[in-house]
Amino acid sequence: MAAASLIFISGGVRSGKSSFAEKIALELAKENGGQLKYLATGVASDQEMKERIAKHQSDREIGKFRWRTIEQSLNIGEIAQLFNDEDIILLDCVTTLLNNELFFANHKWDESFLTKVMETIITGINDIRDRAKVLIVVSNEVFHESMVENELVFSYGRILGKIHQQLVKTADQAFLVEAGIAINMKGVRI
Repeated sequence: MAAASLIFISGGVRSGKSSFAEKIALELAKENGGQLKYLATGVASDQEMKERIAKHQSDREIGKFRWRTIEQSLNIGEIAQLFNDEDIILLDCVTTLLNNELFFANHKWDESFLTKVMETIITGINDIRDRAKVLIVVSNEVFHESMVENELVFSYGRILGKIHQQLVKTADQAFLVEAGIAINMKGVRI
């Protein structure tokens, strides 16, 4: 089976990127059919995160099309077999997935570990893409802030940047969302 269409969407925190991604998924489902699947990577670690997760869940329950939510905060490739070529999958979000992979491991952040984490994320995304109709991947744009003053933040930003580059390289489309406005950075709207 050929790889599914990959749509990459990034933007700042609360930029509207998740809403934009959901809108694209709904449009694709209306136009081409398919089952809507939401691959949630968030962990309700504090009250703010609990509220954000609840809002996202509530947003997806409104409307004609119903989403099936699958929660997987680590090793997303492990659940690739849950998907098929009828699925329009929205993965939200790579940034949270990277946080989970880095911090739940309780491992020293050496080059070998960082490379392994990046490969785990990229391989997992590709495994899911290989089984889907369309895969929409959401991530945060964190590169507008200074990262040089903190080694941990710099390492995090560096690996996230590498993940973004690999995803955009293979994506059919890439968007940057700022203040609710999507800017098409690559490809023609599917």
